[in-house]
Amino acid sequence: MKKLTAILGVFLILSSFLFPLSGCSIDAGKAPARIVVPAEAADLMLGIKPNRVDVTIDISENSLAAIDFTVKLFQKSVSSKENSMISPLSVLCALAMVANGADGNTRTQMESTLGFSVEDLNLYIYAYMQSIASESDVIFNIANSIWFKDDALAVEREFLQLNADYYGAAINKAPFDDSTLKAINDWVNDNTNGMIKEILDGIPDDVVMYLVNAIVFDAEWQEKYNEDQVRLGTFTSITGAKRDVQMMYSTEGIYLYDGHATGFMKYYEGGRYAFAALLPNKGMSLDNYIKTLSGQGLYNTISNARYTTVYTSLPKFESEYDIEMCDILRSMGMRDAFGPGANFSKIDPSTGLCISSVKHKTFISVDERGTQAAAVTIIDMRTTSSGGPPAVYLDRPFVYMIIDCETNLPIFIGTVVDL
Repeated sequence: MKKLTAILGVFLILSSFLFPLSGCSIDAGKAPARIVVPAEAADLMLGIKPNRVDVTIDISENSLAAIDFTVKLFQKSVSSKENSMISPLSVLCALAMVANGADGNTRTQMESTLGFSVEDLNLYIYAYMQSIASESDVIFNIANSIWFKDDALAVEREFLQLNADYYGAAINKAPFDDSTLKAINDWVNDNTNGMIKEILDGIPDDVVMYLVNAIVFDAEWQEKYNEDQVRLGTFTSITGAKRDVQMMYSTEGIYLYDGHATGFMKYYEGGRYAFAALLPNKGMSLDNYIKTLSGQGLYNTISNARYTTVYTSLPKFESEYDIEMCDILRSMGMRDAFGPGANFSKIDPSTGLCISSVKHKTFISVDERGTQAAAVTIIDMRTTSSGGPPAVYLDRPFVYMIIDCETNLPIFIGTVVDL
């Protein structure tokens, strides 16, 4: 069933991970994320171990930039024809790892699109991952890994070290055959608690590197729904069709209003995380409402929540979504990263690399007990010289030469501009 309004609320759960929480002094001795390393990959970590990172940062100082990225990415990723959900945090983590290998205009464009300098983004995400490490009432894990092809790249150690230090990234050198395909999919399955079984159905011959982020979230409601609070209700789809659904009714204590929509928040155990939903005002379509969102506006809506009694209903639902984000990120300003003009010399200065795919996949289930959600972002990188045979069609003005092949000297050189 199409439950776009409910999915919008789910987007706010995941974006709320990025909202300012509190200043924190980082315990640099903690591992920043759970890492599951598959046995099939060779030379695991390549002798690279995370260094101690001493960081004291108030994550609230930079959260607005992350929220702004969240809203912009959501606006460009949402579908009006099916349930949609993304994890901007997952995408941000994966792109941040790639950005550590970017230079020149490619790096500048990535920083502009992501809203951070690479250095600040490393600090922000590291601090954020550290801030969730001690949560006991909620399963919330962030894991990262880098996979590169045997003998295809001379990967710079500094690039790998940065991603090990700040992202806890598992470094895997692998043959990029069927065993690597299985290893990556097993890693995804393990790090999403089985909610996302696989992210790849094959490895193209010209792919030389994968950078992967996985996020898993599993939490029970602080106040669970009783049996008598769940009963048959009606949900009206975006096409106007009426759907019979299991609706969960409750009285909550936090009311949201932004001028274009009303909503509520419902806490998970521990109180750090909450489900948030916003229902567009009557007469305003969901598409038009999404266009009104901004990072600052969303931040203000949550910050200015009103503590009062609000009667609510929430449909039980389960949804999967996947999307390719290359064109979206191009439209957001990351133009050079996806073509021959890409500069990822800090990954391997001797090999031209570009991003060829940013695949994002999510899963969510919401019921009486609570919420389970998972996301995976996988970025593949290829050599800019790779691909099929070149094609040259002389169907517009061109230059021609007659060459002395002993000396490579052009004996004749000319142009054809008209025939």
